[in-house]
This record gives sequence, structure tokens and C-alpha cells, in this order.
Amino acid sequence: MAEHTSSSITIEAAPADVMAVIADFARYPDWTGEVKEAQVLATDEQGRAEQVRLVMDAGAIKDDQTLGYTWTGEHEVSWTLVKSQMLRSLDGSYLLRPAGTGTEVTYRLTVDVKIPMLGMIKRKAEKVIIDRALAGLKKRVESK
Repeated sequence: MAEHTSSSITIEAAPADVMAVIADFARYPDWTGEVKEAQVLATDEQGRAEQVRLVMDAGAIKDDQTLGYTWTGEHEVSWTLVKSQMLRSLDGSYLLRPAGTGTEVTYRLTVDVKIPMLGMIKRKAEKVIIDRALAGLKKRVESK
């Protein structure tokens, strides 16, 4: 099994408020930095995104990708790569846990690029992606 990178942050908001921001893909360009365009392609019977197309620009890596989402209860969402120009695989998840008056959010990510890359460099890139995403999520949720 591929190695993954994970990190956690506490956000001063209820889990439902955090998940509402995570599930609002149309607003990702407003707070993620790397996502320039997001389009929900398919939804489940509850109206949650099942497939999302994302146009990414993370400096050296620019990509047009489609991700498949799985929602587990009210506190977890995971995704896997459906198609991409730059990536061989992309698996990730957000897990939310109540923590005092806020929510602990754990972001887990595994990325495999089509171009050769040392494992250490790949882990570093995953860490940067996770840290930026968590910081952006915290800022977005707490500013609402």
C-alpha cells in the first residue's frame, strides 16, 4: 500500500459548518489557492458531489482532474482520482471530530505523479498541499 501524508488542525466551528465549506466545491477557488475552477459533474441522492472536475495550478504542476467522492456519515469525505493529465493516483480524505468548542480536521493524502519523483520530494509536496488546504479551510470557516 502507498504511503500517505496526514495532518490535523482545530477549527473553531461545529463539524457541520466545517463540512459545509468542504462540500461547497464552487467556492474552492475563493479559498484554496491552487484550485482555479471547480465543477460538480454528478451528485448523489442527497445532493452531495460524487464527481468533481478541478482545474489546478500549483506552480510547477498544472492539471485538469476529475475526482470521485464518497461521503461517510456527516463527518468524513474521501476521494479518489477518476482521471488526470499529470497524476497516476490521488487518494485523500477529511475526517472531522468534535474537539471542545470546535472541530479537529484530519486531512490525509496520497499522490502519485506520472513523472518520476523521489518519495521524499513527493511526501514534502503532499505536506505542503495539506498544510495550505487546512490553513485555507480554517480561515474560510472561521471568517463566516
